[in-house]
Order: sequence, then C-alpha cells, then structure tokens
Amino acid sequence: MKKLFFLIIISTATLLLVQSCARMGAPDGGWYDETPPRVIGATPADKALNVDNNKIRIYFSEFVKIENVQEKVVVSPPQIEAPDIKAHGKYVEVKLKDSLKAHMTYTIDFSDAISDNNEGNPLGSYTYSFSTDSLIDTLEVSGYVLAAENLEPIKGILVGLYPIDSTEVKRDSCKNDSLPTFLRVSRSDSKGRFVIRGVAPGRYTVGALQDVDGDYRYSNRGEMMAFSHDIISPSAFGDFRQDTVWADAVHVKDILQVPYTHFLPDNVVLRSFEHISTDRYFIKSERKEADNFTLFFTAPCAKEPLPQLKGLNFDSEDAFVIESSAKADTITYWLKDTALVNMDTLRIEMRTFITDSLGMLSASIDTLEILPKTPYAKRLKAELKKKEEWKEKIEKKLKKQERWAREHPDEPVEPIDTVMPVAKLEVKYDVPSSLAPDKYLKITFPKPLERFDSAAIHLYVEQDSLWYRSPFTLERTNEREWEMYADWIYGAEYSFEIDSLAFIDIYGLCSDPYKAGFKVATLESFASLFVNVSGVMTEGDIIVQMIDKGDKPVRSAIAQNGTAEFYYVQPGVYYLRAIIDRNKNGKWDTGEYFEDIQPEEVYYNPEPVECKAKWDLTREWNLMALPLYKQKPLEITKQRADKEKTIQHRNAQRAAEKGIPEPVQK
Repeated sequence: MKKLFFLIIISTATLLLVQSCARMGAPDGGWYDETPPRVIGATPADKALNVDNNKIRIYFSEFVKIENVQEKVVVSPPQIEAPDIKAHGKYVEVKLKDSLKAHMTYTIDFSDAISDNNEGNPLGSYTYSFSTDSLIDTLEVSGYVLAAENLEPIKGILVGLYPIDSTEVKRDSCKNDSLPTFLRVSRSDSKGRFVIRGVAPGRYTVGALQDVDGDYRYSNRGEMMAFSHDIISPSAFGDFRQDTVWADAVHVKDILQVPYTHFLPDNVVLRSFEHISTDRYFIKSERKEADNFTLFFTAPCAKEPLPQLKGLNFDSEDAFVIESSAKADTITYWLKDTALVNMDTLRIEMRTFITDSLGMLSASIDTLEILPKTPYAKRLKAELKKKEEWKEKIEKKLKKQERWAREHPDEPVEPIDTVMPVAKLEVKYDVPSSLAPDKYLKITFPKPLERFDSAAIHLYVEQDSLWYRSPFTLERTNEREWEMYADWIYGAEYSFEIDSLAFIDIYGLCSDPYKAGFKVATLESFASLFVNVSGVMTEGDIIVQMIDKGDKPVRSAIAQNGTAEFYYVQPGVYYLRAIIDRNKNGKWDTGEYFEDIQPEEVYYNPEPVECKAKWDLTREWNLMALPLYKQKPLEITKQRADKEKTIQHRNAQRAAEKGIPEPVQK
C-alpha cells in the first residue's frame, strides 16, 4: 500500500512538472532570443596564411542555418566546380572542390545568408578569408551595375576583375575564345551594388557578366555583360564616419566619429547590356487563320529581305500579299485566292539564308507543310450551322409577323429581309472625342486592301455655324494601317465621314459608311515644357523623353541648341530621360563588345516634373550632376531593394504588452 501511495505521489509530481514546463514553452511564457550568432573560431583561422587545406569550418556560438547559398555566397577566386557549403549544428563547412592556387588570397562572402537556427537572427554581412601565401590581400573594389537602357539596378550579376595584362589582347582573337576568366569575383545585390574583396595591389579593369554557363567568362552572346576600359588601382586609407546613437525611436543620444578603412575605388559604375542577335535561324511557321500564314526567324536577313517561296501543290505566282514586321524577322503572307484559303495543306519550298556553323549566312532550302488551326471541313460546317441558325431566326420572325397581321388586319406590316446579309469589312477607326493639335486619326483594316476610294473619305470643319471641307493627308504606315493628318484648328468641331464601299479588301469584303464627330482641344487644355540640358558634349543628338509612371516614354524631342521643347503636353506628373544618340538614328542602341562599342548613354532626372494646364515650365538639367546610380527616381524603379534581415525586437513588444522591463540581451 505504501508503495502504491509512493507511486501516486511521484506520478502527480511528474504531471505538475510537465504542465509547468509546457506553460514555460508557450509563446507567452518566455523571452525571445534576439542575440545573433557570433563567430567563435574557424579552421583554418580567419585570415590564416600558408593554407593548403581546401576544407574550412567556421564555428558559431549557437546552432545556425544557411540560406540561398547559390544566390548569396560567393567564393573568390571563382570556382569552376561549385563548392559544397552546408550548416552542421554550430558550424558551417565549406569544401572547395577546385585545387587551391598558389600565392592567392581566398575570400568567401556569405552576405546575410547565415542566421541562428531558432529565431532567424541574422549574423549580418560576413566574409571569411585566407591565403595560400605568406601574405594576405585585403584591398576592396566596389560600385554598381545598372542596365544601360534604363539604369535599373541589376541584381545577382557576376562582377569581376581582370589583371590589366590579361585584357591587353586583340578583340578579334576573342571572338572564338571569349574574354579571359575573372581573377576575382563578386555578385551584385538588389541595389545593383557589388564589393570585390581580397584584392591585391595592381592595375585592373572591371567587367560584369550574367554567367549562364558558369565558366566565369563571356563566351555566349546571349549573356548580359558590361565592360570598361578604365584602369583602376585599388588603394585604402584611414577615414572616419558618423554613427548615430539613438536614445529611443525619436531622440538622438550621441553622434560618434567611428574610424574605418576606406577602400578605393568605391564608385565604379558598369552599364550592362545584351548584344543584338545577328544569327539567323528559322523558328517556325504558323497559320492561325486559314487566309494567312506567318514565318518566324531569329533575325532579319541582310542579303535578301524576304525568303523566296515556291508552291509545291499550288501556283505561287502572285499568290500573296506580303506583310513584314518592323524588325523584318516576322513575315506574314496573305493568300489572295480563296481556293488557296480553303486548302488544308500548303506545301512550300522556302529558299533563304541561314547562319551556318562558321557564323556566316549561307543559302538554305526547306520544305514546309503549313496547316490551318481549323481545317476546311470544320470551317464549312460552322458556316452552314450559322446559315441554319439565321434561317431559323427568320422563320420565327415570319411566323410571329403572320400572327400579328391576323390580329391587326388594318395595321401595316413591317417587311423582313429574307436574304442573309453579306459579311462586311470591319474597319477600326481611332477617332477620339477630343484630339490634341499634334495628333492624328488612325484607320486600321483587319485584312489587306484590294483598293480604296480616296474620294469617299471626307473631313469637314465647322466655322461660323457652317461646315466646310477641310484638307487632309492620308499616309500608309504599313500594309493594314493608315493615318490622317491635317492642320487642325484649335477648339474647332470636325466631322470625319466615310462613304459606303470606300474600302474593299482582297477577298471582296466592303466597308460600311461611317461618321464621327470630334473636337480639337484648345491651347488652354495643355502645358508646355522646355528642358535645357547641359553637362555632356556630343557630336550626336540628345533625345529627351518624357516618361510616365510605368517608365514608358510618352513624348520625345531632340534638344536643339541644348533645349528640348514639348508642346501640347497633357497635364500630369512626368519624369525625364535623356539618350545620347551617337549615330542619330532616333533610338537607343545597345553595345557590341567585339566591335568595342559601348551602349549609348542614358540619363535620368531624379526629380519629377508636374505639368499643369496653361503653364509654361522650364527645367534646367545637368546630366552629370549626380552619378548614374543616384539618378533614377525610386518611384519608377522596378528593381526594389530587398528587405534587410534584421532582429525583430519582439521582446520590446512583449514587455510593453505585459508592462514589465525588457531583459538585457547578453
């Protein structure tokens, strides 16, 4: 009995203990760990010399985890075979699979990949280094990588140093051998910033590469890259920076002068770009609709703009209306003959030029079988069904009309058309109700035209309550699009009118009559903007663009005598971008490494421009007033900075909720 009583007592005590422990482990029962892990040692030691071991262990004060190794951890010099990096309890192990190089400083930049295992408190930016020599290199080079076209920060691009001797090679010799391999590397963060550590004294050039194939050199024209001819000589000096000590969230307790080593250069700017692909290959043929098919190529043909097509099961002589894209890499063939439209299979011999294995254009012959998405039988069935449905609809109307006539013998009967209407040419007219004085009307056709009657197109303007003919100009912009221009009168009412049968397409479909009225806006509805640009000397043009909040250009003007003029500006908030148009072709052009051509320069004004109706605004803009990485406004920057991993300070919140003092973290 005593034994049983003793067992009951022990069981009760154990249960109470478990319940107590459970309560202590609850989210509300204890303080959070807000102390980040500390490095307490490493094998080999950090900054060790004469290292010959390719296995590194870094020890921490608590259990840790490592995240996004491939994205965040960078080993320099670059490793051809990816190192094995894993967390094991209280240490992180790095196995370098490449053989160690003699007389070389190695750095492993962990960024913020390491944090404690429980609460995720980040260690912060951490870099480990060692040397296989009796000396260790400690210099740094830093800067930014931006997209050349729009100054967007480039995240995750590889940035590296070349010893100056390795880049003193003829570019022609690099066409088949590519650039030399990076000596030291880093990777840009979400702000486009990079820091290359462990650099030895010397002379270098800097480059960037979206290294798709992992060989640490530019060997693929599809890889985004940046290059620079600037020669840098890394250096360092003692400096001070201000460190603010806060008493609380609002009040400053002290401002300290903190000594640190200032490494130079720290403001390198690389403008990354992609090469235009000049290799020409045939991609595919496509026939979404029965009346046309499209051929897709990777690039236009310099030798012969259009492929030579020969029908193998039809006569291809004068069989097509040809429509080419703006880049001439996509070509659409409209079938003139309805008999060809109804053919399910078009067998075609295509002769064109394709890039061969030596990178040269050579003649190529392909046989194509082009089939429509919907076969003729199915299209015919759908057409017959449509006719039957229309016939049933008319029969119902006739029966209803007969009943009504019997019930109302003295009332006239409305006639019903028993002939199915012929399909019409569905023309799209872009005629706004209010037209800016510098704009135009647009006419778009679904299919190519066989003919049009210019006499059937009319434009009238109202003056003194009377309507008069207004002169206009029609300009064809492509095979299926026309634009109408006129000397618009401010504030005047216009009538745009199209007669019946004005347009007839290649299949005989005719257009219906059309009429639309519109008004030309007055000057009081708009603003004027004048931008005076300076700071850049160029033999080319300076194109100034007004940019919307989506970073899309809405207006462009060439600066004449340093001033770009914008009239009839819709009220709103805009941003400014400038392009140094070196070749004066009216657009931004990318770079070409093997031709030693940098992409055309682009600048942004950091301040928005608010245009108001009736206002004339002048903006002074020194293109070089700020470095490139500080120019683009945050409001239109698409690449946002990653949220920094910080300690959450949940204990302060808990202490405030409980009304108790916050514990002091050790």
